[in-house]
Amino acid sequence: MRNVICALNISIDGCYDHEKLSGYPEVHEYFTELLKGVDLDITGRKMYELMKPYWDEVAKKRSGGKTDTDFADTFTAIESIVVSRTMGQVEGGPRILRDNIEAEILKLKAMPGKKISIGGMTLRSQLMAAGLIDEFYVVIQPVIIGTGPRLFNDIDLSDPIKWELSETKVMQCGCVGLHYLRR
Repeated sequence: MRNVICALNISIDGCYDHEKLSGYPEVHEYFTELLKGVDLDITGRKMYELMKPYWDEVAKKRSGGKTDTDFADTFTAIESIVVSRTMGQVEGGPRILRDNIEAEILKLKAMPGKKISIGGMTLRSQLMAAGLIDEFYVVIQPVIIGTGPRLFNDIDLSDPIKWELSETKVMQCGCVGLHYLRR
């Protein structure tokens, strides 16, 4: 069975806001290596609209440095599915899931392939609460933001979800990558 992974950046105080976090080359390298083991990316509409156009442009125009273009090449090569009730079909775009998200994720997990990456605050919380995330990768950036969305702010759990630390990577830029496996 394929693992569903959740990978993201947060500040020391747990804020999750891409506009306030830095794009350190080491962080791009970390996530590029992680994505080499992924062949399906499932995101919410907002995350898709934030990530896809930007990284498509970097991949096409080769407009970033080496770590940016390596990440863009890896990211854009992965099949995408978007979870949205409002997004219309995009020609040549991703498959869109509108209903029965948890059941669809279970079907996808049972199919052959590499890991499945999920992203987007609402989707992440929904799948975490449903027990469908197997691995959690978080890069803590050395900044305190103070305001903005917090990691899993909108999750409602009846019981705690326990994790086991599998790997730690301390980066020269001061970021720390943590990899957890669900117990």
